[in-house]
Amino acid sequence: MMKSLKILIIDDEQLIRWSLEKHLSARGYTVFTAENGEEGIKIHESQNPDVVFIDNKLPKMQGLDVISKIKANDEDTCVIFMTAYGSIETAVKAMKLGASDYVNKPFSLKEIDILIEEISGKLKINKELQILRRQQKDVVTFDHIIGQSSEIKQIIQLSKKIADTEATTILLLGESGTGKDLFAKAIHNSSSRKDKPFVTINCSSLPETLLESELFGHEQGAFTDAKKLKKGFFEIAEGGTVFLDEIGEINLATQLKLLGVLENRTVRRLGGSKDIPVEIRIIAATNKDLKKTVEEKSFREDLYYRLKVFQITIPPLRAHKADIIPLAGYFISHFNPQFRKNIQSISPPAQEMLIKYNWPGNIRELRNVMERAVILETDTILKSESLPGEIIYVQDEPIKKNGLQEKPGSISENEPLTENASLYEMEKQTIIHALKKANNNQTKASKFLGITRDTLRYKIKKYEL
Repeated sequence: MMKSLKILIIDDEQLIRWSLEKHLSARGYTVFTAENGEEGIKIHESQNPDVVFIDNKLPKMQGLDVISKIKANDEDTCVIFMTAYGSIETAVKAMKLGASDYVNKPFSLKEIDILIEEISGKLKINKELQILRRQQKDVVTFDHIIGQSSEIKQIIQLSKKIADTEATTILLLGESGTGKDLFAKAIHNSSSRKDKPFVTINCSSLPETLLESELFGHEQGAFTDAKKLKKGFFEIAEGGTVFLDEIGEINLATQLKLLGVLENRTVRRLGGSKDIPVEIRIIAATNKDLKKTVEEKSFREDLYYRLKVFQITIPPLRAHKADIIPLAGYFISHFNPQFRKNIQSISPPAQEMLIKYNWPGNIRELRNVMERAVILETDTILKSESLPGEIIYVQDEPIKKNGLQEKPGSISENEPLTENASLYEMEKQTIIHALKKANNNQTKASKFLGITRDTLRYKIKKYEL
C-alpha cells in the first residue's frame, strides 16, 4: 500500500466527506475534501492529488464538468466517479472523459479499500515505467561519444574491449572536463552489467565521514544520527557498477577500506561486525597524477596498482583538435531547440578561432561556450562575434622565418611598437603593460585586458613572463 498516496474527495454530502476522510486518513493516506466542484478544482491545482473521488450531483458544477477540468489540468490524475443513481449511461460518459473507474452509492468502506489497493498498484507500475523510460532515454553508449580523431577512436576501441571483459576495476585518467563520466557510463552500458545499477559518487563533494557512510553503509546506532540501518552504494549497486569520481581526493583511511573491497569483494557497514559479499565493478576516475600522489605519500601505492590493472587515459581537447568542430556542431544542435534557434553552421573565421584556442576546460568548456554562443547568435550561421573574448583574441603562434621559430619576447617592455612587430610581440607587450599598470595583480590586469584570469595565467605562462 502506498502510504504517501494523496486523495481528494469532492462531494456535497458532509457525511460522505467525513466518513471517507476519517477512514482513509486512518489507513495512512493524505486526504483533502471539497463540498463543490469549484473548490475541488482549486485544491487539485494546489495539492496535485493522486486520486480524486467525484460525486455526480454537485452544486454549481456537475461532476462530469469537474472531471473535464481536472483531466485538462493533469491527465495522470486517477479519477473515481461516484453516482447514487446507478446510471450506466452517466458512468460511461465519465469513463470517456477520463475517469479510471466508478462506484455506486451507497458503497462500503471495504469496497473503497479494494479500489484504492488496485489504484496503488497501477500507480506504482506507472511510476516504475516512467523511471525506466527516463533511464532508457538517458542511457549513454559509445555511439554518444563524439569523436572523429584517431586519438578518440583508439580510446573508444580500447574501452569497448575492456567493457566486454570481466574486469572488476578500471581507472580513468584525464583532465577535468574531458568526459571521463561519459566513458564510465558507456563502459557500463556496453557490458554484461548494463541491466544492473550504475551508481555515481563524487569523492570530493562529501566530507570523509559522510563519504564512508555513503559507500559502505551503516548499522542502526553506529553514530549519533544513524537512526536506522542503511545500505551503502557498494551494496546498492550489487551486480552493477560503482563510479568513483575524483578518487584522488579520498583520505588514506578510506583508501585502505576501499582496497579491502577490491581485494576481498566484501564490505562491512560502519558499526557492523560481519562482512557482506558484493559483486560489483568499480570504475575510478581522477584528474590528478596518481603516480605523483603515491610518491608524495598521499595515495596508497597498493591501491594505485590495484586500480590501474585496466587504465584508460582520455586526452585533453587540445590533443585532438579534429574533434572541436564536430563537438561544437553537436552542442549547437543540442541547444537550438532549447533556445528556439536555428543555427545550421559555424562561419570559417569562428571555426578557425575555436581550433586555435587551447581549451583549458576541455569539452565542458566547449559546451559552455557553445551554449553562450547559441543564446547570443541571431543568424543561422554562428559567427565569431558570438564567441567570448578569450577565444576571439587568441593570436597566432610566433612567426617562423626560414623554417625556424622566432624567439619570443624580442621587444622590451618600453620599446615602442613598429610596423614590423608581430602579433605575438604586440600581445606580449600589451600583457606586460597591463600587469605593470595593475602592479602585477592578475585579477585587475585581466579586467584591463577584457579576458578571464585563467586566460591571463595561460598567456603569462605562454610568454614566460
